Amino acid sequence: MKTTYKKYKNHYRDNLKLAIPVVISQMGHTLVHASDSIIVGHFAGTVSLAAVSLASSIFVVPMVIGIGISYGSTPLIAQHNSREEFSACGRLLSNSLFINLLSGILLFSFIAVGSAYALEHLKQDQKVIVQAKPFLILLGTSIIPMLVFNTFKQFAEGLGFTKQAMLISIWGNILNICLGIIFVKGLFGIKPMGIMGVGYSTLIDRCTMALVMAVYIFRSKHFKKYLTDFSLTKIDAKRCLQILGIGGPVALQYGFEVSAFSGAAVIIGSIGLVQLAAHQIAINLASITYMMSSGLSAAAAIKSGNYFGVRDHSSLRKSANASYHVVIAFMAITAIIFTIGNNFLPWIYTEDKAVIAVASQLLIIAAMFQLFDGTQVIGLGILRGMSDVNIPTLITFFAYWVLGLPLGWLLGIYLDWGVSGVWYGLTAGLLASAILLYTRFKVISHKHRLADRNALIIARD
Repeated sequence: MKTTYKKYKNHYRDNLKLAIPVVISQMGHTLVHASDSIIVGHFAGTVSLAAVSLASSIFVVPMVIGIGISYGSTPLIAQHNSREEFSACGRLLSNSLFINLLSGILLFSFIAVGSAYALEHLKQDQKVIVQAKPFLILLGTSIIPMLVFNTFKQFAEGLGFTKQAMLISIWGNILNICLGIIFVKGLFGIKPMGIMGVGYSTLIDRCTMALVMAVYIFRSKHFKKYLTDFSLTKIDAKRCLQILGIGGPVALQYGFEVSAFSGAAVIIGSIGLVQLAAHQIAINLASITYMMSSGLSAAAAIKSGNYFGVRDHSSLRKSANASYHVVIAFMAITAIIFTIGNNFLPWIYTEDKAVIAVASQLLIIAAMFQLFDGTQVIGLGILRGMSDVNIPTLITFFAYWVLGLPLGWLLGIYLDWGVSGVWYGLTAGLLASAILLYTRFKVISHKHRLADRNALIIARD
């Protein structure tokens, strides 16, 4: 271990320096939904918590599709910046903002039109559906400012500026929690809004974050040299296709995984209301650790993009391995926390003993899949930095929709293992994804190393 640490010491330091602010910033998206669940669980009851679970499970699919599309600019910006092509970064920002605004409007329209129809055909408790419908519309509206924020966040992070988005996310979450409690409970003369209160607080929070992040980018001296060619009137089809060439497959990757978990929520909802509420608690806690790993993955994508841009494949491999080491260590710690605290953590969300009993069982399974979840998302980040996104997209589709979700249905419903069986199926999907993505990284890394070696030999001859 000492030898390994010495070998990767510099990469551990550099990756963590970049990753920690990204991790905290990435957690912002999940903590919004976590705080919504906690506030509703304590102040509005189990039915409202189940409604938050159902609406969030549907909303999270278009949300991660939008986030995935916004990720398309980051490795390109990192690669151009490593080659000191500064004005190209500004042009990428223009095109990225256009794409994300358009995708936000389209995703909102999809949610607004499709939510009522979808909710009525998912065989859920009618009391849950009545509360979930208007809440889902508010979440859908918030996707537009969320993607505007993400546009500027990914631009700054691609250039190595990660602390500002972190700070904005922290203050945004504090604002969301304060407003959520005020609106849900009805403080300072405001009429109690119930579940709609957290919908309004989320929308206000995301609009504020988008505005503050945009002001920071355009006023900071750090970005002056990058913004010389920024203009929304000069949208370039070629650059849009470049961004979508990476962002589109990344959106599908995240979409396949998250939609599998959303599909699992629908399956679990058909088992019972208590099981659905318990699933929301366990998946919320698991999502927090996942988003932390996703932050490490985003940093790995930036570092991979930097090294890939200058063809330094030796440093790229070392940086990638260091990212794998860090995420495995981190997820091992969270697995221990989930195991030790499985009977206590659900109390954060609710006092319903029936819900807590089921959630505590799911946290044991969540502890088991932490390692697989962390390693697979790191694999996606590294490959994204190398602009390798198509094969990883097929891998995620196979892992979650061909293996994970069908196996979850087989174990949970057909073999009557209940909610635990559904989660075992998802765990198998995460394991398959982790193994296949790591194998893909090894293969493509070896391929690029040989290509560069052969090119060097030919140049010498």
